[in-house]
Amino acid sequence: MARYTGAVCKLCRREGQKLFLKGDRCYTGKCALERRSYAPGQHGQARNRKPSEYSLQLRAKQTARRYYGLSESQFHKYYEMADRATGMTGTNLLRICESRLDNAVYLLGWGASRAEARQLVSHGHFKVNGQKVDIPSYLLKAGDAISIKEQSRESEKIKQVLESNGAHPVPAWLERGGEAFEGKVTVLPERDQIHVPVEEHLIVEFYSK
Repeated sequence: MARYTGAVCKLCRREGQKLFLKGDRCYTGKCALERRSYAPGQHGQARNRKPSEYSLQLRAKQTARRYYGLSESQFHKYYEMADRATGMTGTNLLRICESRLDNAVYLLGWGASRAEARQLVSHGHFKVNGQKVDIPSYLLKAGDAISIKEQSRESEKIKQVLESNGAHPVPAWLERGGEAFEGKVTVLPERDQIHVPVEEHLIVEFYSK
């Protein structure tokens, strides 16, 4: 499945909640969901019927997938990995998504959105444990050290990103170094440290059919 290239604000309106796909714009009155809280399309304002069980499961899956910016094949692959692992499948799934390098870069304040973080990773601006990694889907482990490459620290783009987002709070499972250029995965996140707005058991039910 090709990556979605349309207006990302429509995705938030379709799911009926903020997915924080446009960076700082999502925190202002310019957010499309603030101005038009109904779903996009000609039937967006029509009276809603009670959603079916399948509809709830589908929307939960789509919400999580769009929140992390994943294709259907990627997300399903992560579900299969989570299902094989020990523990609760839903929590495992969200933990895998959360431990992607592009997501960690975003949470450390090195990208205004996950899409921007994914682009910066692809352009080779980051290292993991001292080695350059340009794969956004790279899965981090507890103890992994992340840093901005020395050459990239002088980039105007990186300086702008750090100035705009460097003060954002970092989740407890990540640690930002004394210098803004370094971070560390202290431990993989527990469910209460993952803030994706979804009931993961619905995703498990969707894929279990």
